Amino acid sequence: MDDLSTPVPPPGCPAHHSGARVPLYGPEFAADPQAYYAYLRHYGPTAPVELAPGVEATLVTDYATALQLLQDSASFRKDARRWRALGEGKVPPDSPVAPVLAYRPNAMFSDGAEHLRLRQAITDSMAKVDPRKVSQATARVSDFLISQFGARGSADLLGDYAKQLPLFVFNELFGVPADIGDRVVFGIAGMFDGVNAEKAMGVLFTAVGELVALKRSRPGDDVTTWLMQHPAQLTDEEMVHQLALLMVGGNEPLRNLIGNTLHRLLTHDAYAHQGGLIDEAIDDTLWENPPMSNLAPHYPVADMEFGGTRLQAGDLLLVSFAAANTGPALTAARQAGSNRAHLAWSAGPHACPSKEPARQITVTAIENLLNKLPDVELAVPADSLTWRPGPFNRGLATLPARFTPVDVARRSSAAAPADTSARQEPAAATDRKTERGGMWSQFLNWLTR
Repeated sequence: MDDLSTPVPPPGCPAHHSGARVPLYGPEFAADPQAYYAYLRHYGPTAPVELAPGVEATLVTDYATALQLLQDSASFRKDARRWRALGEGKVPPDSPVAPVLAYRPNAMFSDGAEHLRLRQAITDSMAKVDPRKVSQATARVSDFLISQFGARGSADLLGDYAKQLPLFVFNELFGVPADIGDRVVFGIAGMFDGVNAEKAMGVLFTAVGELVALKRSRPGDDVTTWLMQHPAQLTDEEMVHQLALLMVGGNEPLRNLIGNTLHRLLTHDAYAHQGGLIDEAIDDTLWENPPMSNLAPHYPVADMEFGGTRLQAGDLLLVSFAAANTGPALTAARQAGSNRAHLAWSAGPHACPSKEPARQITVTAIENLLNKLPDVELAVPADSLTWRPGPFNRGLATLPARFTPVDVARRSSAAAPADTSARQEPAAATDRKTERGGMWSQFLNWLTR
């Protein structure tokens, strides 16, 4: 065989001369993941990768093979207690990927009847969310965030906008009061920013536990209450873990989807400031730059051959949504008009249960931003932007922008939410309040001033 026909690892890849597993972390991978996926495809439908130092996995890069994995709940399970390497002590206890992959008693890591019970409670509760309330909540939060930087004429559309908007919208939909909401925002941001992630996780779970206790005594018109009142009769512990899953699992993908779509709109002339093309820009982003690039951990129940790779029971498999979406086999289908057949929302019994609200929040957030800042543009060259490293997500570190300064006024009280439970605080919370308050408290004060 001609040596030129065999792909070589991308420049800077540690596997270049060693034949080692291909690392999906570090600045080289973050800068050009598609070069890595193109190389990984030469292994076949599956490829050997390393998620972090010492953490090995098999990555599914082929669309059809990914669908087979996602839909075969008999041969592959989600319960991370099956993870053989973790059970054998081969995964470093301080590994940065452990918090994402480690077992928790929630719908993401359950199988069979237990998964169906938890999943049904989540989907039924989310189905009660009024789309009008989602749009109104998103517009209010968008106005508030723009009001914080609009007069400056410049902003980091990631840190100042896309990162914070999903947290605030979720707080409102879940009926989170000010003091608890401040700690939810702190906890989720800390977990993904990698700044004392263990402490951040503790703060988040404590805050969500207080939210559950509050809603047991003072139910409201919100997702937390609906989940609590579901016929599945979730215990307090189950409530905490399902709510944390929804809040954490919903925030990071939504943050990246908003940011990646804004990036696409600001760097591709075909979309520039044409509001009618926002839906198209979102679809193109989900195909080519999905917010979660590699995830959906699964474990084979027995030794088997799958996608050309010999697997042992309990080996870790991940789906590369980014590679599967951009594989050569998908090009023809996409050109034929199947514009929403991508895997960005996953597929099978564990597919995203909130893709419609997520899309609605993204559309409203971007439309409102472009309406308020019609001349917004990148403040730096596009090729100077950097992407956050890591194997799972795909998101920019910053998105600096400039625009003509604006003054954004609070929306009229007619648009305020009918349910005021998110603004009510238990007596214990009042004792902890400080003059400074957190961003969620500031938002609630802004709404009522």
